[in-house]
Amino acid sequence: MGSYSEFHRRSIEQREAFWREEASRVHWHKPFSQVLDYSRPPFARWYVGGETNLCYNAIDRHLAERAAQKALIWISTEVGEEKSYTFAELHAEVQRVAAMMQALGVGRGDRVIIYMPMIAEACFAILACARIGAVHSVVFGGFAASSLAARIDDARPRLMITADGGSRMGKSVLYKALVDESIRLAKSPPEKVLIFRRGLDPKLQMVAGRDVDWAELAPKHAGARVPCVWLESNQPSYILYTSGTTGQPKGVQRDVGGYAVALASSMERIYCGRPGETMFTTSDIGWVVGHSYIVYGPLIAGMTTIMYEGVPIRPDAGVWWKIVQDHKVSVMFSAPTAIRVLKKQDPAYLQKYDLGSLRYLFLAGEPLDEPTHVWISEALHKPVIDHYWQTETGWPILSAVPGVERTKLKFGSPSFPVYGYDLRLLRESDAADAEDNEKAVVAIVPPLPPGVMTTVWGDDERFVKTYFTTFAKKMVYATFDWGIRDAEGYYFILGRTDDVINVAGHRLGTREIEEAVNMHPNIAECAVVGVADPLKGQMPLAFAVAKNATGLEAPENRKRLEKEVMETVDRQLGAIARPRAVHLVTLLPKTRSGKTLRRAIQALAEGRDPGDLTTIEDPGALEQLKNALAAA
Repeated sequence: MGSYSEFHRRSIEQREAFWREEASRVHWHKPFSQVLDYSRPPFARWYVGGETNLCYNAIDRHLAERAAQKALIWISTEVGEEKSYTFAELHAEVQRVAAMMQALGVGRGDRVIIYMPMIAEACFAILACARIGAVHSVVFGGFAASSLAARIDDARPRLMITADGGSRMGKSVLYKALVDESIRLAKSPPEKVLIFRRGLDPKLQMVAGRDVDWAELAPKHAGARVPCVWLESNQPSYILYTSGTTGQPKGVQRDVGGYAVALASSMERIYCGRPGETMFTTSDIGWVVGHSYIVYGPLIAGMTTIMYEGVPIRPDAGVWWKIVQDHKVSVMFSAPTAIRVLKKQDPAYLQKYDLGSLRYLFLAGEPLDEPTHVWISEALHKPVIDHYWQTETGWPILSAVPGVERTKLKFGSPSFPVYGYDLRLLRESDAADAEDNEKAVVAIVPPLPPGVMTTVWGDDERFVKTYFTTFAKKMVYATFDWGIRDAEGYYFILGRTDDVINVAGHRLGTREIEEAVNMHPNIAECAVVGVADPLKGQMPLAFAVAKNATGLEAPENRKRLEKEVMETVDRQLGAIARPRAVHLVTLLPKTRSGKTLRRAIQALAEGRDPGDLTTIEDPGALEQLKNALAAA
């Protein structure tokens, strides 16, 4: 690995000197007095005493050199609109929204829940919170009212900002009724609700005394000048909720200074983004990728960021590549699920547009199977970098780091531990370091690097208990993912430790079996779950989508393909991993953000209630599963 190996080693062995240098990438209103305070393990405090502001680093400091450069491009193929904002225009809009929020009683340290679709106003609201020292909590649009209420009660917001609705595949997704119901259910509802009307809900009803119309309030604050509130590095910047094993969502708390440094560093070291260039991240602002690499990261780096409302195949499967061409995108960030969707479309769309500006495509969010990695790499003729991280970490854990050294990419591997992460593969049985090619738990020896969650909002005890008690003999951060490392030092993620299938005492990761199923040339994607088996404890069950479904309406052809898939798994992993059955469907149940609902699939397969499915993309997928299971 040469220079990257040495670079990583220095980030661990000379931690404070390393991160002191990286801190020069951001503006400090007041210098920090201490790089790291690790006096209360596992809690790490970075850049102690330093004062900065995320909004200032994202916008204000660029005004002298790039006020006229585009900062934000909003594209909606749902409503057929596109708008762009220069750094100067974004500066004005964010200050206006900051003034609106202050007029509604929001101040430093207050929480603001942002429950909005992918519109520019959501970006304004996020940055406005950062500007005035408020703590934002973005909730993915479309979460059920009860889920939103749980987040309201945990964060206790002063204000909620929402819209009348969003749009998905041309269909309106109405938010206001969900907001009203969540507030009715909540024990600590916000005092005010600020509503941006898009004209998607003609029946929208305003609640007198509580609801405020954005269009009425905004003109009163045109031209507002709102100074940045300087925050000590370790004060909270935002809360982002992620699911927990208890069912009660965990509020991942992020700091200000460490997060700014991590993002500024990663934009150059990992993503190779340069000031004045354009980055296109296809995620949603409701997820951590949207926070880090739609809103904050690209802007901190002085780049133009693209915010996209739509899907990868509407109006056609070339829409993303047209955006790359039209806006000369240099760095693109998407998810394996999206690439698997595109894999089923006409490959001609990938040759239709000029992708000469694109240097890298990064993929994250779930394990990237080797066949998909190979397919997109060959189709684009560009480096496709798989990388691995979590809501909790806020930026990558495993990745190639081409800004330091352009290492060889291995298909299906997110390469190496990112600098700052003292990564280990630990045996579940005794917490000892695993050997090469031995499956073990991916863990991080604290202190965690800058930018990683600092605690669970309002619950330090849960932070320690959830993440640092997996191993009795070692205080390490558990990712709850299995991984292996090959002899060349490349890592592979094998899926969640809590998604393990125990077949007659043999522990099998669902990812491993999915990878094997996807090796069949006529399988586009699949989901494998473990289901109860009276003889073996559990057995894997596969649901697969064929690339070419021609003739599969005939039972004999379906059975032939199912048998071939079984044989493919046998060849890849051995008979122990063979699924009990392979069910062919035309689509898998997924959330609107593209995550496969494996727990819901498992529940249906075992005859249980699949639970809250309000975020499902297409309910018809569940019916297909039920029919397939009933016919088995």
